[in-house]
Amino acid sequence: MKNRRAYRFGLCALAAVAWMGTAQVQRALNRDRAALGLTRVEPLKNAPPVLAFTTVALGGFRGLIANVLWVRATQMQDEGHYFEMVQLADWITKLEPHFTTVWLFQSWNMVYNISVKFQDPADRWRWVLRGIELLRDEAVPLNPKDGLLYRELAWFYQHKIGYYLDDAHNYYKQQWVNEMSRVLGTSPLPDYRELLDPQTDDARARAKLLREKLKLDPARMQEVDRLYGPLDWRLPEAHAIYWALLGLEHSAGANEFQLRIVIYQCMQQSVRRGRLIPIYAEKRFEYGPNLDIIPKADGAYERMMAGQPDMEERIRVGHMNFLKDAVYLLYVHNRTSEAAAWFRKLRERYPEAAPAGQTLDEFALARLNDQLRGSSLDRVIAVIEGMISTAYYQLAIGDADHAAGLNALAQKVWTWHQQKFATQQQRMALKPMEDFRRQVLGRVLAPEGGLHPELQKQLRTALNLPAATNAPPAVKPPGAK
Repeated sequence: MKNRRAYRFGLCALAAVAWMGTAQVQRALNRDRAALGLTRVEPLKNAPPVLAFTTVALGGFRGLIANVLWVRATQMQDEGHYFEMVQLADWITKLEPHFTTVWLFQSWNMVYNISVKFQDPADRWRWVLRGIELLRDEAVPLNPKDGLLYRELAWFYQHKIGYYLDDAHNYYKQQWVNEMSRVLGTSPLPDYRELLDPQTDDARARAKLLREKLKLDPARMQEVDRLYGPLDWRLPEAHAIYWALLGLEHSAGANEFQLRIVIYQCMQQSVRRGRLIPIYAEKRFEYGPNLDIIPKADGAYERMMAGQPDMEERIRVGHMNFLKDAVYLLYVHNRTSEAAAWFRKLRERYPEAAPAGQTLDEFALARLNDQLRGSSLDRVIAVIEGMISTAYYQLAIGDADHAAGLNALAQKVWTWHQQKFATQQQRMALKPMEDFRRQVLGRVLAPEGGLHPELQKQLRTALNLPAATNAPPAVKPPGAK
């Protein structure tokens, strides 16, 4: 009997020791798994009640359930049942909130697959915005160190709203302008002092909208502008840069290359069309280049190459093309001294981009020559008329420098063509530039088919022309004083 009791006591003692050892090992395993990112054992913070309940109540079983739902969601994806996938993906994110793939899968589905099922741009925008909000408002706060989430969110701003691949892209851009205008007013530059320390009810309401709805921190926006701006925050590229930079800060180097690509691509795009030009007469807006940020964009490329030596050759090509664009844009906007400075850098940094002895004028014409080489006379005429027409339009909306640059370039194209075909004037001669300007000005000032009446008034004022009459307008080059 005593031996039996001693035996039982020994077994209990052994079990207790084994249990204590297992607890120690489990704690060590949990620490290692957390350090390696294999699982999350810490409780969720600031999670919605339903999410907090499921993660506690179901325990380890939630992973099994999520796996079954994920298999079903994948089948629906293959079958094109995108709407049905939304509910399944929502359940999975509630069961496994740190399963990044599902957040990406669901947001991409909304932004790219479901949105295009609708014809009405307003319906499309609702799904695009919901996909953005899913990452921005839910996924990122629950997974603040996952660089891929930041990269995808930045891509939605850069590509879905910023690019032209969706038929409704203009509607998306207008909606985003409206959204940001509620915070910024009519200025593209935020009043950071007001947003950081609001003193009026209106300022407090706008600061709250910025922080709580748009999830933007004005202090971080100010830092983005210091590094890369000033940016027009009504445009999606500024927001893509904001979230990519936030991802670089929080993700400890993960997805660094992809995030930096977003930044320098958006900087390049902002140089090309990072300025919003309201056309009040037609209640719309156009884009213009933001040439003032060329040095910041150049710096982004230089830092990218220094930080990613293994990808230097790939980035080098993009940097060279960016410098070419910068020189050309400055040139056609009549900022010739700046164009000359960047042309020198282009030649020093990439000698193959500008042959020895080539002048700035020749370089700018060569950019056009690539399009005109082998073109017919009709093509050359169309290019010249297009430049003059655009120059008059730019003058009408108040951009005199751009108008003067386009007019000068049109003149150079005309001269280049005449010299190229000097021995074939009977067959290839162009009419005088005054005739080009007269005809184009007549078209843009025509009562029917010309510019909007308000723009015509602005153009007449800029050219010191009399009010509209039946007489032909006097010939004045765009941008002429």
